[in-house]
Amino acid sequence: MTTPTHAPGILLRLTGPLQSWGENSHYNYRDTAAFPTRSGLIGLLAAALGRPRHHPLDDLTPLSVTVRADRPGKPMRDFQTVGGGLPRHLTVTTAEGGKRKENGATLITDRWYLTDAAFTVALTHHDATPLPPAWAHALAAPRWPLYLGRRSCPPEGPLLLGTSDHALHDLVHLPLALPTPRGLHLLIQSQHEPTLDRLPEHYATLTTRPLDALLDALQPGRTLHYRCVASPVRKPGAETRRLYQLPPVVALSGTAADEWWLRQTQTAGLTPTTHHSTPLDALRGQQPDKHGHRDHNRIRHARTRFDGTATITDPARLRHTILNGIGRAKAYGCGLLSITPAQDTA
Repeated sequence: MTTPTHAPGILLRLTGPLQSWGENSHYNYRDTAAFPTRSGLIGLLAAALGRPRHHPLDDLTPLSVTVRADRPGKPMRDFQTVGGGLPRHLTVTTAEGGKRKENGATLITDRWYLTDAAFTVALTHHDATPLPPAWAHALAAPRWPLYLGRRSCPPEGPLLLGTSDHALHDLVHLPLALPTPRGLHLLIQSQHEPTLDRLPEHYATLTTRPLDALLDALQPGRTLHYRCVASPVRKPGAETRRLYQLPPVVALSGTAADEWWLRQTQTAGLTPTTHHSTPLDALRGQQPDKHGHRDHNRIRHARTRFDGTATITDPARLRHTILNGIGRAKAYGCGLLSITPAQDTA
């Protein structure tokens, strides 16, 4: 059955170091198709919705899948041996439930992957009826972790690009996922255009992009994805510091860091709908004192990465936050708020 041209649907971007979409896998041979399979994407959607294996998938079977290969990737063979060199009671279990003999316990397996592939996918209903909104919400905030075919293949970032009333048309016109240039990259957001004038010749390359289009598109009620690596802290009062022997600045973590972030988003003109926090390694350094000595001024900035979705409530405040950052340690790379539209991206 052919999917109608004007079909509402969901747009996904599937990118990651490895992908493996099994097509004719059996026993010790695990192949991969050259593109995401319909069964694999139905399984991915079921995982996002939190469906257990025994749960019926009747409501997902009318799903139509259209795939655009932005980067086809390169096939990679992973040669593995399983079960060798172990006592018999620890060898691989046979189909009959027994154990293999020690001299024949080693199994050889071939597993195939696609490396550095990128696909843009449109999910639609075969008769052009709208998909349930819960599906897009689940893909934005999945119940279970999502994988690109197999558990060893996590995606490099959020999968959901957004929803569209003309998913197939927009699939054709969305920009391609281009290869990531090699080498060290610095993402700099500044109100002053950077320059390489003070660096040695051929030391680096520079690409700049104005934020005007993004800032002008900030409208109340619009939903977006966000990411920010910040340094959540609190500054206790003098009496509290004296009673509990606290330093002037206390780093926050766990629930305290989450509560700090929710306060920051409200100040930034956002109302979070989902959020997830990931502790990162602390930044450490030394700052010289007035005599130029570094040994006594050690710097430590705790870091947490915050990801999620939010609704814009105050575009002016959000614009100010994007331009000026959140919290402390901005000179060390903290506080940069990155956003991307979560709906109607096409």
